[in-house]
Formats: sequence, C-alpha cells, structure tokens
Amino acid sequence: MSSRPLLLIPARLASTRLPNKPLADIAGKPMIVHVLDRAREADLGPVVVACDDAGVAEIVTAAGGFAVLTRADHPSGSDRIFEAIGRFDPDGRHDVIVNVQGDLPTIEPAPIRAAAALLADEDVAIGTLAAEIRIEAERTNPNVVKAVGTEIAPGRLRALYFTRATAPWGDGPLFHHIGLYAYRRAALERFVALPPSPLERRERLEQLRALEAGMRIDIAVVDTVPLGVDTADDLEHARAALRSR
Repeated sequence: MSSRPLLLIPARLASTRLPNKPLADIAGKPMIVHVLDRAREADLGPVVVACDDAGVAEIVTAAGGFAVLTRADHPSGSDRIFEAIGRFDPDGRHDVIVNVQGDLPTIEPAPIRAAAALLADEDVAIGTLAAEIRIEAERTNPNVVKAVGTEIAPGRLRALYFTRATAPWGDGPLFHHIGLYAYRRAALERFVALPPSPLERRERLEQLRALEAGMRIDIAVVDTVPLGVDTADDLEHARAALRSR
C-alpha cells in the first residue's frame, strides 16, 4: 500500500457493563496494553490510544505507547478517534485511519492488516472484517451482527447491509461482522459529520450511517472472530485464552 496508516485504539474507562475495562488485568497486563501490543505487531504505522482518563494514558506510556487524552462525552469510538487524530496529526500526514477497538485483546495482527489492505482500491471508503458463522445459535442471536454482502473476489465482499436479524434468508453462509474499521481519512471526517441515520437508529449499528450516505464498505473475510470483552464472563474467557499462549 502507498498509504500512510495511523492505528487508533479508542479506550473508554466508564463502561457500564464492565467498569474500568481498559485496566482489567489479563495474564499480568492491562487489557489496553494487550490491544496496543497486537496493533503494534501489525506493523502498519504509528499506534495511538485515544482515551478519556489520565490513568489509562499513563499505563499506555509506561508500556512504550503513545496516548492522546480526549473528551469523556463522545457518543462513539469513531468520534473519539477523530478528535485524537486532530491532536496527534493536525497536518494530515496520515491518510488511512485504522480503528482497532480497545476491547479486543485477542485480535491478531493479520486481520488488522487485511482491513487496511481493502483501501488499496481507491473506490473503497471503509474496510472492515467478517467471519463465517459456524455456531448455529449465532445465526439467530441479535447480539451477533450479520454482514450481508456480495462476493467480488475470493474472501472479499462488498457490503450491502448490516443487521441484527438473521440475513440473508435461505441456504448459504452467514457472516459475523467484526467491528474493526479502516477508513480513508476523508471518509472518517465525512462520517463523523453526518447525523445518525434512520437505519442506524433502528438497528443500533453505526456503520449503517455510512451505507445510507452512499459510502462504499468492503469486507475481508477472516477465519475467526476475536473475543470482544464486554462482560465479566468475557473477561474470564480472555484471561483463559491469553494464559494459554
């Protein structure tokens, strides 16, 4: 890629379901440091943690990372990283922004690179990830967001819709959307300036705002879904997974 990626990790301390989530200990390290390490291993460009707490920033700095303090009242991680970009790179040197969620301590470097690589096509505004659903119960679980797309190359879809419903109907694979995004910087700027869209409000899925605005999203299909940590049970699963490494 000829682009200059910047990797941003949004980290919000005041999680309602798991308080102080970025600082949760996993195998002897705070969760945010695990994500920082995985993002650095992707070797795409600088990695910055966008956080709303000085304690998180200090831990990131002690781990050899770079942190930017942002406002605490952002409605989404996208808004948080957009503020951080303006502080870290006001001159616009970085034209691709990779948003690695701060609660994915088991994310591997390869999927991060796969999302960014989608932007090698100049028509793509946003790249993201999905994995084929293998567990039957997940096909009907509204907490498992489905990515609906048309295959344009092996392992690559052009997104048509994202939904909590079971879709598409009929025989064939369903795809579990993974909330990691690579944005063209101009696309992110446009996205955060748009108001929440009708389908976004209805499905409670932020990425639908981009689709409703006519922005093209491509999806790289990967083998597995990284463990997202939202609850105490998720945290125990992450601890077990990373203890065995």
